Amino acid sequence: MYFFLLILVVVCLDQASKLWIVRSFHLYEAREVIPGFFHLVYCTNTGAAFSILSGPSSGLRQAFFIAITLIALTFVLYLYRRHQRESILYLFGFGLIAGGAVGNLIDRLRCGSVIDFLDFHIGARHWPAFNLADTAITVGTGLILLIMFISDNHNSSTKQEK
Repeated sequence: MYFFLLILVVVCLDQASKLWIVRSFHLYEAREVIPGFFHLVYCTNTGAAFSILSGPSSGLRQAFFIAITLIALTFVLYLYRRHQRESILYLFGFGLIAGGAVGNLIDRLRCGSVIDFLDFHIGARHWPAFNLADTAITVGTGLILLIMFISDNHNSSTKQEK
């Protein structure tokens, strides 16, 4: 139950933030928040992470990304069910990943692209713009990797003691 509640919270925060951006900004408008480091910007991404495979709107590309997202969500749900009893941290990791994936999926279904608005840079060097769903996916993935790393180290030290 908490797993699906976390997904819902992530989706709601993601969609609310994107709605605020769409209502408050013109497409490609940027507003400086921290000079020389951070802007809010309204842009869209028809591709995957870092605008991989982006380009003019294409039904085939759209169907591909929707299918990949649904496959990934199915896999995340499977992994969560498989590992949920090992650590409560799996709930947070997989919940963040699933919530982020659903948030971006809603954009693809509704708009044909993903709305991005967080723009970090140092001088002229920009990190590709991203959104809260992307952040949830990244934090969730990092948490899962950390759990696996700690678990592997714990299992290795336990085996060495025996």
